[in-house]
Amino acid sequence: MSAPVVFEYALVRVVPRVERGEQLNAGVLVYCRPAGLVRAVIRLDEARLLALDPRADLSAVRAALAAVAAVCAGGPPAGQAAVDDPGRRFRWLTAPRSTVIQPGPVHCGLTTDPEREPERLLERLVG
Repeated sequence: MSAPVVFEYALVRVVPRVERGEQLNAGVLVYCRPAGLVRAVIRLDEARLLALDPRADLSAVRAALAAVAAVCAGGPPAGQAAVDDPGRRFRWLTAPRSTVIQPGPVHCGLTTDPEREPERLLERLVG
């Protein structure tokens, strides 16, 4: 077992009607500086989203969530963010915004397995 390292995470939330403030956890962003890791794991429960807003544009929500994952992954699909380091991409993704896809507050933790942490948090916090 390796020594624990600090990581940061935030939930990715879908807020289909911003004026109502209802939200659905749809993923997790994880950043671990010592491991050089920034990653998003996404799991959208479309039935729950449609229960909140039957008129939600599922294809637009899917595309926006895919864009979050692309920015984390870097490379050409990340667009201009591709040249940014992992920490900068995480900070950009966790900046507050008033759109359908919103980050939750940033939290810290310790892990001995940064590569596994995104899936562990997804299971625990998103379901």
